Amino acid sequence: MGALPKHKMTADEFIAWAMEQPETEHYELVAGEIVPMSPERMAHAEIKGELYLLLRLAVRQAGIDCQVLTDGMAVAVDDRTIYEPDLMVRCGSRLPADAIVVADPLIVAEVTSPSSRRRDSGAKLDDYFRIPSVRHYLIVKTENRTVIHHRRDAAGAIATTILRGGELRLDPPGIAIAVEAIFA
Repeated sequence: MGALPKHKMTADEFIAWAMEQPETEHYELVAGEIVPMSPERMAHAEIKGELYLLLRLAVRQAGIDCQVLTDGMAVAVDDRTIYEPDLMVRCGSRLPADAIVVADPLIVAEVTSPSSRRRDSGAKLDDYFRIPSVRHYLIVKTENRTVIHHRRDAAGAIATTILRGGELRLDPPGIAIAVEAIFA
């Protein structure tokens, strides 16, 4: 990893800069400052993969027009903050093949790691719900096999449920997965 630019960036400047970095390096933009993302541990990668497969299968079985996307796609919170969530679901017409930023995620998920735990449950919780389309924010904790489900209803109220088992219901878009299966 080379030296990071010292000046604050806009979202557009960051995207242009990030596209020039090696594919093995990932960054987020937080209040105009570049934040490097740490490499993933095995548990993180496995759980993220399971969650992707479960959500993709649920979307297909429901027959709904949604895309399940893994990390690599960016979510712009505002003109100075861009995150790269572990995964997200967006519904509606498919994005173009060359899209980089998802403007309208419905579900956003972060699998916690020691380096991201505080930010995932603090600043990102606040920031993701600044995006009008976000209805569900999932924080998946590998160490104790827990899913913290923050959901926003149609009136804008946010409720939180902590799940260690049972069904994780995501409505909209009208899908459900078994919590235990995420950690299988």
